[in-house]
Amino acid sequence: MTTHKVYSICGMCTVRCPIQVEVENGEVQFIQGNPHIPAMKGAVCPRGAAGKALIMDPERPQTPMIRVGERGEGKWRPVSWDEALDYTAEKLKSVTERYGARTVAFSNRGGPFQDLHKAFMKGLGSPNYTNHDASCARNVDHSCQSLTGLGRKDLVYDLKNARHVVLQFRNIFESVNVQEVNNLMDAMGDGCKLTVIDIRANISAVKATRFMMIRPGTDYAFNLAVIHELIASGLYDRAFVHMWFKDFNRLESFIQPYSPKWAEAETGIPAEDIVAFVRELAAAAPAVIWHPGWMAARYTNSFYVCRSIYIINALLGAIGAKGGLPLSNKPADFGHTGLKAMADLFPSVSEKRADGAGWKYPHIATGTGLAHLMYKAMDTDDPYPVKAYIAYRHDPLMGFPDPDKLKQIFSKLDLLIAVTFTWSDTAWFSDIVLPLSPYLERESIIACKNGLKPYFFVRERAVEPRYDTKSDWEIISGLSRRLGMNALAFNSVEELWKYQLAPTGVSIEDFKAKGVVQLANAPKYRALNELKFKTPSGKIEVISEKLEKCGITSLLPYEPPRRSQEEGQFRLTFGRCALHTQGHTVNNPLLFEQMPENVLWINKIAARSLGISDGGLVRVSQNGYSETIRSKVSDLIHPEAVFVVHGFGHTLPIESRAMGRGLADNKFMKGGLDIWDPVGGAVAFQEHFVNVTPV
Repeated sequence: MTTHKVYSICGMCTVRCPIQVEVENGEVQFIQGNPHIPAMKGAVCPRGAAGKALIMDPERPQTPMIRVGERGEGKWRPVSWDEALDYTAEKLKSVTERYGARTVAFSNRGGPFQDLHKAFMKGLGSPNYTNHDASCARNVDHSCQSLTGLGRKDLVYDLKNARHVVLQFRNIFESVNVQEVNNLMDAMGDGCKLTVIDIRANISAVKATRFMMIRPGTDYAFNLAVIHELIASGLYDRAFVHMWFKDFNRLESFIQPYSPKWAEAETGIPAEDIVAFVRELAAAAPAVIWHPGWMAARYTNSFYVCRSIYIINALLGAIGAKGGLPLSNKPADFGHTGLKAMADLFPSVSEKRADGAGWKYPHIATGTGLAHLMYKAMDTDDPYPVKAYIAYRHDPLMGFPDPDKLKQIFSKLDLLIAVTFTWSDTAWFSDIVLPLSPYLERESIIACKNGLKPYFFVRERAVEPRYDTKSDWEIISGLSRRLGMNALAFNSVEELWKYQLAPTGVSIEDFKAKGVVQLANAPKYRALNELKFKTPSGKIEVISEKLEKCGITSLLPYEPPRRSQEEGQFRLTFGRCALHTQGHTVNNPLLFEQMPENVLWINKIAARSLGISDGGLVRVSQNGYSETIRSKVSDLIHPEAVFVVHGFGHTLPIESRAMGRGLADNKFMKGGLDIWDPVGGAVAFQEHFVNVTPV
């Protein structure tokens, strides 16, 4: 009997928690959090614990397959890897020779391993790398940039040292980052208060000191009232504002009409509750974290909701503060050299992005652009055709609105490639499936985790692939070799790691003991006068020069949201749970057993008026389309909204467990690809309404 431990990185969601895997005779026996990362506390979430079920699942793609029927028909020809890579490379060559390299697009789900994918696209000569963020946190990132010049990940959530945490666009106890959950629980054990503002009492709300149920679509009104109260009552951090705010007087003038009393009529939250809440925040400042959000692709004004959150954090002196949102550190901040980027292997691409980021929309960052506008270019050939698309572990047919429209768009492609370790609607609709080894069966490039104490980390292969699947570096290298991009055609993962580590003074052997290489002995915080912001003024810019040059107002006057005008019509909302990662895990044997389908949350009073009973079957409809689902009748959701956990309603026959279970929310978002926040860039998932009737 041979037993050993492997340090790796979980791949069940985009958090990528560091883990330790116990392997016996080539089989995974146990998965736990990396014990050398204190905040992991040896734990994983339910999805992380189900990793073994993923690799044992016979219903995942097992070998490369080329489509032989119509798109989406499910007729495939199994092929060898040589044939699959030859086929893919030849098809890509055909597209680039006929239309140009810029007509190839690539999307993934973000995370720490993007360098390899960006390098591949640069090597091809295409600017059209994107990720899923237009359906998630793009509004957050752009709002942070507009105020500070920094991206959202340039600020750290110092939860362990916080005295008051506010969750509005973040459900931390169900959309789980294990280290964040543990740090927040530790802080709450030491007296930290937790406030949750949501249309529904989620698990985070159950654990909160204060929960405020808000009318759907009025978050901006609530936040403006908080800013009003902080300024009008003199509860803001004057020293921080004096040193780091630009155009504070413009904010003072703008905020005057938006009192807590005014906000009460909009949000349904009593003015006295808002005032009391603000005083609690001020008492805890600067050790306050008002989380700007994860999935902020909600409303057409969500950018301004996120921007107002950053303004509140700044008014409280929390930006840069211990227990607040201190600035993230990179290896250079501790005298170390960072990893050598694979994207540097190729020259920059001068072509404009097809989605318009950086030129048609100068305020949109060019790094990842906007996927839904990339799809629009596929549809219209404007500004130029996009004819080949590589979807890497990304399922836009489940993850974006209006999948029927997306299928029409994808039908115009000359080539659709899916790289995936589970079946998805997008993979089923593709021309070729390149099966990715699940994370326990593959190694990945080395990555750096910036933060208070930055470190390098590596994903090692825990067990050999059960089926004929490959790691992403093997797939990218195989394609690069066939496309003449030899600089990216690594012969082994050791060769790849050696390239990355060349300037660092670190060797791969240094990872063996703990799975990580720490670059700092202690966390680094900056004094008030040591903060640095990347705006033109070097300060927090209430009035963004970049936005104003684009004709976009920095401080948006409030406008009430659209509301239902008929009985039985509700705003459709969705979210996460701890058991599933959108649609990616619904067919996982262990997780399906725990939660096989979603239910429709509906307010008790609204349900009674419609004759809907708890657990009863209801019909959800919009524009002639309908599905049925079980109801969850509760007084813990706002009467103007219904809610489902996202990712259900699968229709693929290959997914025997998930097929036909629950409701797919994105099918009730007809026209949703064109409903988006024009400033932050993200789609607006929660601007759709449905009718609900008993069956």
